[in-house]
Amino acid sequence: MKQLLSGNAALARGAWEAGAVVAAGYPGTPSTEILEHFARYPGVYAEWSPNEKVALDVAIGAAYAGKRAIATMKHVGLNVAADAFMYVAMTGIEGGLVIISADDPAMHSSQNEQDNRMYAKFARIPCLEPASSQAAKDQMLDAFAISEQFDTPVLLRVTTRICHSTSEVILGDPPPRTGLGDEAPQTPRFPRNPGKYVMVPGNAVKRHPIIEERLRRLAAFAETYPGNVIVPGSSGLGIITAGISYQYAREVFPDAAILHLGMSWPLPADLIRNFAESVNRLIVMEELDPFIEEGVRLLGVTVASDHPEAPRKWVEGKNIFPIIGEFSPRIIREHAITAGLLPTSAHVATPDLMSSTLPPRPPVLCAGCPHRSSFYLLHKLKVPVNGDIGCYSLGFAPPLSAMHTLGCMGAGISVAHGASKAGSPERHVAVIGDSTFFHSGIPALLNVVYHHSPVVTIILDNRVTAMTGHQGTPATGDTLQPGQTHTDPSTGQPTLIAIEPIVRALGIQHVQTLDAFAVDEIEATLRDFLQLDGPSVLIALQPCALETSGRARWRPLEVVADQCNGCTLCFRLGCPAILKSDELDAHTQRPRASIDPAQCTGCEVCSQICPRNAISFRDDALSLATAESTEVRR
Repeated sequence: MKQLLSGNAALARGAWEAGAVVAAGYPGTPSTEILEHFARYPGVYAEWSPNEKVALDVAIGAAYAGKRAIATMKHVGLNVAADAFMYVAMTGIEGGLVIISADDPAMHSSQNEQDNRMYAKFARIPCLEPASSQAAKDQMLDAFAISEQFDTPVLLRVTTRICHSTSEVILGDPPPRTGLGDEAPQTPRFPRNPGKYVMVPGNAVKRHPIIEERLRRLAAFAETYPGNVIVPGSSGLGIITAGISYQYAREVFPDAAILHLGMSWPLPADLIRNFAESVNRLIVMEELDPFIEEGVRLLGVTVASDHPEAPRKWVEGKNIFPIIGEFSPRIIREHAITAGLLPTSAHVATPDLMSSTLPPRPPVLCAGCPHRSSFYLLHKLKVPVNGDIGCYSLGFAPPLSAMHTLGCMGAGISVAHGASKAGSPERHVAVIGDSTFFHSGIPALLNVVYHHSPVVTIILDNRVTAMTGHQGTPATGDTLQPGQTHTDPSTGQPTLIAIEPIVRALGIQHVQTLDAFAVDEIEATLRDFLQLDGPSVLIALQPCALETSGRARWRPLEVVADQCNGCTLCFRLGCPAILKSDELDAHTQRPRASIDPAQCTGCEVCSQICPRNAISFRDDALSLATAESTEVRR
């Protein structure tokens, strides 16, 4: 049967067809949907773990126990999981283990565009790179087979365009009796093999030669791996490529000979050498780092010149194509023309999207976002704010302009602590989301307590992992399994991990949980906390504005025109529902505010900061009608 699948859905399907029964990860674009699709299959267990290292350790435990397992994460997530990644590369596994790294060239939703193929080389494990949804599904099966044949984890590297593009996939059948239930095969006894699985130095030093020998066997396997394919073409130009770049190579150079590497590490040395001998010019086309290019150069591969007496030519790559950002057929074509690979006539006119007459739409917190009031007040208090990754990262953007550093998950608290210990004359405030608090904020806050640092931490608790698609957190009781929640066996109630008791257990004495929309209370609390000598925590609690289930019906606000003088305070909230009207105040000659009822959620932050009481709820009948129509649109 054939089906249209995104790359992420195809990866999930491939894992299920391969017999994987345990999957763990942490949500992060472009990887998130893999686990969400996998969790819908019967006979599997899938979870969002608190962070990527925990997720990989969970998958490793399942693989040690003899079951096939996957761990999924975006590229920067593998940085968090690197400790686990490196030790499992040394130990090997019992059941197959596939680690999916979803890289993000061009940084569509990331703080860098690192090339995680480097991790495979670093850890001496194989790396597969699918070039389509079909390949994504098929190579998941290959990855598990390779994992078990060579006693190694396998890194499967995809990129944004593979993850989110949709193409036709031929579905297969899962193996019989797969799963975790009563019908599943009995799990073998957990291995008692400390020489292999206990990585104390005395054991690890014995494992290293085994790993090096494994890499040599993998390199020999790569020579005949079916995913490494030569596409015949003209001898004038040979292209070595992998991943999505293969699709661009086929489109831009339809007549070229192509060596498509489905396994980009270890490289098939003999296959590459033989391919090089068949062409007159050899280039490597790959996104981001010159990973394959450097490997080919280290092999000493050169290409015979058109003239017998001329010197042989080295492989080319990043001297032609950019090392920054993601590729597209247009980018490949333009650089190929510049390098003389294509004639000038090959240029294809494309519309200049940047010259569009559409108005700019900068990133902004949603209307009704519970984080807005905290950032508005932080800007007002003029304190240095250290943040990290989440939708609240948008607190840096004008007009809120209330975040001054942003590095990675959980960094804000530790950066604020470091600045304080370095003698920064100002009191630092760290902001962190609820999901990020569970991910990596707890150790950072513990460090602040232990070293008695006067950092004010605001935990922006919107009850969800909002930035990546509203996945649950340990505070919500949600699971990835459809229709299931975590429950306490003794009470039957949902298992909810409350944040305030954790904060108090860490030793924070000054803790306050407030309604995130209570502007005056938050300001007063922050002013008090900023005077303390020790650490303090404010938990600003309100559900995400887009998480509408269980919330009161939205009631839009309106501006009372004859009371508004265009003072601009409400505009400083950066709320997309608050607009400048065409009507000018007679005295100030500034535009009065207006509120779009289709966007307004009735959070009342604007009405609380308005000095003239010019913002109030609409007439009940109009509010109800607007709310109902808004609910239908959403």
